[in-house]
Amino acid sequence: MSGVPVQVLPAGEHAVLVEAPGLAEVLALAVAVRAAVARGGAPWSGVTDVVPAARTLLLVGDRLDPAPVADAVRTLAAVVHADASTPTDGDLVEVPVRYDGPDLDDVARLTGLTAGEVVAAHTGTPWRVAFGGFAPGFAYLVGGDPRLRVPRRDTPRPSVPAGSVGLAGEFSGVYPRASPGGWRLVGTTDVVLWDAEREPPALLRPGGLVRFVAVDG
Repeated sequence: MSGVPVQVLPAGEHAVLVEAPGLAEVLALAVAVRAAVARGGAPWSGVTDVVPAARTLLLVGDRLDPAPVADAVRTLAAVVHADASTPTDGDLVEVPVRYDGPDLDDVARLTGLTAGEVVAAHTGTPWRVAFGGFAPGFAYLVGGDPRLRVPRRDTPRPSVPAGSVGLAGEFSGVYPRASPGGWRLVGTTDVVLWDAEREPPALLRPGGLVRFVAVDG
């Protein structure tokens, strides 16, 4: 498919909010916008941050002029290809996981796979960091094995331990800290997702890739 239909709205004096039909379109447009910003030149030189979400893309910057940036986004969106082959624009991060999660057997039952096949599917395909949300360091990961799409739990847990690796819908993710949550937990990791003393603090950033690696408990 060629071209992404968008609605571009001003968001204050120095930001632009782009509304797109879905996540695939947002991710494709984010790659194109980041590439344009990296090349520089007007009006992209005023953009300092590109923030994707499930259906929107926020462009911000202290020197961003909303009107010309909005026009540039519309022009760029008209030639963007939003499909599964959209390239990534970040690093690959390997996350070691002990597949000892309390919902592993439930995921196997829901998908018709064995527990071992769930692990193989989760580790067999790189996941893409789509966007962050709900807690510092949490990343919504997409693009994994489609057989792993499972619903959230009917009853969320009041507390999910930090490092828990979960599945929900089309997403996978790692809880950066203890918090309530309704995702299906398949494993745990010791990787630190958020460290305020690290630069940048978030280990997983939009546009990058994540590969889960099974390790012994």
